[in-house]
Amino acid sequence: MVLAIRGATTSDGNSLQEINECTCQMMKKIIEANSIIEDDVISILFTATNDLNQLYPSVCVREILGWVNTPILNFEEKYITNSIKSCIRVMVYINSTKSKKSINHIYLKGAKELRRDLLSK
Repeated sequence: MVLAIRGATTSDGNSLQEINECTCQMMKKIIEANSIIEDDVISILFTATNDLNQLYPSVCVREILGWVNTPILNFEEKYITNSIKSCIRVMVYINSTKSKKSINHIYLKGAKELRRDLLSK
């Protein structure tokens, strides 16, 4: 079955290091919380708000995690008035025998505001 894992975090700034650091933290937590390996992953989609323009979030997956065989796309998040700033979101599509209810979606830092309903899981 194909399942999607959602995640989001915020960056402390717009530097290469800050964007890479928060993206890697989020991705490592998603991987650990859902016990996935690269072979489980179909593809990954990232979005980032327009104030984060120094680095693609996918750099972490390619260069730090070493996942070079996974299709990844980066998009700019649609701007909405009063929305969360410096936000990186991800959707990881996986092949799995798990149920939807057993998936652990990860929301960190300022992005916890996006899905408070998932924080109690």
